[in-house]
Amino acid sequence: MVKQITPVILSGGSGSRLWPLSRESRPKQFQSLISEYSMLQETALRITNARQFSDPLVVCSNAHRFMVAEHLLEIDVKPLDIILEPMGRNTAPAITIAALRVLESNPDAVLLVLPADHHIGDVENFNLTVARAGEAIKNGQLVTFGVTPDRAHTGFGYIRQGEKRAFSDNIFAVDEFVEKPNQKNADEMISQGGWLWNSGIFMFGATDLIKELGFHAPELLAACRATMSKSNRDLDFFRLESSSFEQVENISIDYAVMEKSENVSVVPLNIDWSDIGSWQALWDISQKNPAGNVIVGDVICNDVQHSYLRTNGHLIVAQGVQDLIVVADDDVVLIAHKNETESIRDIVNKLKTNGFSQSWEHPGAYRPWGAYRNIDKGNRFLVKRLTIKPGGKLSLQKHEQRAEHWVVVQGTAVVTCGEDVRTFTADQSTYIPLGTVHRLENPADTPLELIEIQTGDYLGEDDIIRLEDTYGRM
Repeated sequence: MVKQITPVILSGGSGSRLWPLSRESRPKQFQSLISEYSMLQETALRITNARQFSDPLVVCSNAHRFMVAEHLLEIDVKPLDIILEPMGRNTAPAITIAALRVLESNPDAVLLVLPADHHIGDVENFNLTVARAGEAIKNGQLVTFGVTPDRAHTGFGYIRQGEKRAFSDNIFAVDEFVEKPNQKNADEMISQGGWLWNSGIFMFGATDLIKELGFHAPELLAACRATMSKSNRDLDFFRLESSSFEQVENISIDYAVMEKSENVSVVPLNIDWSDIGSWQALWDISQKNPAGNVIVGDVICNDVQHSYLRTNGHLIVAQGVQDLIVVADDDVVLIAHKNETESIRDIVNKLKTNGFSQSWEHPGAYRPWGAYRNIDKGNRFLVKRLTIKPGGKLSLQKHEQRAEHWVVVQGTAVVTCGEDVRTFTADQSTYIPLGTVHRLENPADTPLELIEIQTGDYLGEDDIIRLEDTYGRM
């Protein structure tokens, strides 16, 4: 068994196949799909509750930094670090940067790379399998974990399992990697046996990985080193320098190293695994009622079978249908046949091409001071619900094109408006004229809830001129 393992959680991607719940502004790893916890929280809890793991290191988009920090704070997980990518560059750069970062303080580090949005039903068996994989690490191997398939799936890459390694009966050589096959080829591979789904979960000694990168992807490694040398700490985050990181090759760790190296082993996983890559996949792993339906939220059904019906607020009423996916969010409703959900990504791309903001933007967003959610919008007005966490403080700011009205629902608000500073409590309100310097604070130890009504000719989020900000967002 190796020394304590450092988990690296990759929290990138847009998860568009689970639209409209998952969008670029809040991808599926921030959604509670299986339990009360988000997928990111599920992933963090999975490893922080086992002694063999250290605190996790998280790699995420700069745009999602406050969501990542808030979701980890909610479950009392203190990350080793949160590395911010200015743009997506696939898994190889993210993992390389993580390895370089950990090696700065631990030359013997062993990394377990985990996507933030996977479901693992049998956590105990997963942790035991990871522990067994330590034998490969001690023998200088790079480990990829392969899931034992239960059907011919065309949505996954495949790994052909080779001979047993001499040092373990549960670790095997890799004979071949195959990209996502068509249905005919997938059927043939399953009938042959010896094939595993490529889970996207990896484990290796950080030094061993850097050595292999030097052999097989030296330009990538050099570009990542250059990025690290120009990067810096920003509050609780490690921010990668944008212009340097932009030059790093956009490539997966499979293509960069795993498919080239002779020191790769595969460890089979039998853990009730899913990447939750579609609504069909989510239906597959979710608890169903006697009619085969998955119901989330306020849903009334009559003569409905084998369907997934989910709402975040609006009442769904379904009559005499089967094999449907119905998902109602605040601003959009998806209706699809259960067997057609792999094509939802194409619909999202069409929406984006036609300028529909619902394709990428949620009606709500996290901020370092709390969160907001759009309630209603019309000609020259926008209504929001704001939640300011205890001690939260909006930036000292002004707007060139809108005025604001604030109504306190509960809690205590300290409002700066020009030279005036006043305190407001439940059922009290105040007005912020266009162009006036202002700030909102929550001095209490309970959340502050208020309604914000914006009026003006332009109501975009970019109409904010920050003069001072506690969170460094200037």
